Amino acid sequence: MDASPLNLKSHNHARSNSLPSKPHPIILQCNEHLARLGGVSSDATSSSSSSSSFLSYKLSGLQDLHNSVEKLIQLPLTQEALVHERQEKWVEELLDGSLRLLDTCSATKDALLHTKECTRELQSIIRRRRRGGEEELAIEVKKFLTSRKVARKAIFKALENLKGNENKCSFSITNKDYQTVASISLLKEVEVITFSIFESLLNFISGSMQSKRSSWSLVSKIMQSKRVPHAQGVDENEFANVDAALQFFAINLASKSNGIDDLQNKLARLGSCIQKLEEGLESLFRRLIKIRVALLNILNH
Repeated sequence: MDASPLNLKSHNHARSNSLPSKPHPIILQCNEHLARLGGVSSDATSSSSSSSSFLSYKLSGLQDLHNSVEKLIQLPLTQEALVHERQEKWVEELLDGSLRLLDTCSATKDALLHTKECTRELQSIIRRRRRGGEEELAIEVKKFLTSRKVARKAIFKALENLKGNENKCSFSITNKDYQTVASISLLKEVEVITFSIFESLLNFISGSMQSKRSSWSLVSKIMQSKRVPHAQGVDENEFANVDAALQFFAINLASKSNGIDDLQNKLARLGSCIQKLEEGLESLFRRLIKIRVALLNILNH
């Protein structure tokens, strides 16, 4: 009499293991955001990715994605898995990843802030410029170019740090239930795509995302015409565009007066570009902090 219920229970248990449960709606929501952000890695060297509007769109998508991730972490099912397996390697890797995301986001914000301050100072010098003020302007242009070299050095260091993230993004998943596996896999994908977009941003801010030409080849192209042209590809990256214009300005003294208006326009576009990217990064940074705090609170209780 007792054997039948026992066999039935065993049968039902086996069936639940063979048929995975339906993903939670928040997991589906995260996957939708990931799908919209898909192709970032393959787009990293394309012309469409070397525009501030493209990157602003990606930043907005990242905010939506991490907003859903925060909801995922707050789910009782996710919290239970984190607490139950707090000693597992994947939990440690998840915490480590959240810290590295914050560090990379902070480095990207610093690079933007550094260039914004230099841009505003140069714009101020141009507005105050009077007859005989060319020397002050020339000094400020050189200071800007030197400052950009410093910013690039910090950016390249951050990019170097990103190179080791591929292996660190690999969570080991074994003997977990379906929902846990789905959540861990999702968090891994979120980390990978976020680092990928940060990499695109850092390259863009450095000016190296603007096609495969060096900044000096851009200067050569500029100097071949009587005015700074709006050639195809040159305006795609506001940072590279200003760098090239200032290098032209610094070495082609005879055309300084003729190039001031064009330089002001480029600096204005760069300022607008920085403002948009800065707002997106600041919002994302706050979201990343909330996610890390939530993780720490769950694991420390």
